[in-house]
Amino acid sequence: MYKTCFKRMIDFILSLTGLIVLSPVFIILCIWIKVDSQGPIFFKQKRVGKNKKYFNILKFRTMYVDTPKDMPTHMLSNPDQYITKVGKFLRKTSLDELPQIINILKGEMAIIGPRPALWNQDDLIAERDKYKANDIKPGLTGWAQINGRDELEINLKAKLDGYYVEHMSFLFDVNCFFGTIASVLKHEGVVEGGTGELNKEGKE
Repeated sequence: MYKTCFKRMIDFILSLTGLIVLSPVFIILCIWIKVDSQGPIFFKQKRVGKNKKYFNILKFRTMYVDTPKDMPTHMLSNPDQYITKVGKFLRKTSLDELPQIINILKGEMAIIGPRPALWNQDDLIAERDKYKANDIKPGLTGWAQINGRDELEINLKAKLDGYYVEHMSFLFDVNCFFGTIASVLKHEGVVEGGTGELNKEGKE
């Protein structure tokens, strides 16, 4: 019952409440982004949704407009040169993800779930197929996010996503939600220009 009904109901209520409560923060960030560099306030990108259907994810723009499109940050040779001043702050604090509240309201995403892959991240999509992680709505945050985020190898990230699919419940979602808050406050797991750092450092 939770997976088919209550989860969506909770997502809708919390995202609507969040959008209203955080509207002053949205306004401040919109002004800051516009003053900091030329370009749109929001960044749209094609991502993989439930059952591998595409949708456009929303983020606050953190990079200059001449940044290569549809390329994961870890594949850029020197990502720092593309990130704006305000963008560094937004990415470090994960505030760039706030506009995805709108994606949640629209029913394209959930609050908790696997982070949506880029449409061309074939390796991650294929790995997630093994664990049925492409069969549910992607999330604003998830089990993999609080267990390594950018530091995770693709296969480990997919396995963690699969673990979430298998154990999805209200209490597990609550655990992921508060675990995300703790990770954001500690700035854990953010690695610009690289992935799989846990494995490289022997911490897996």
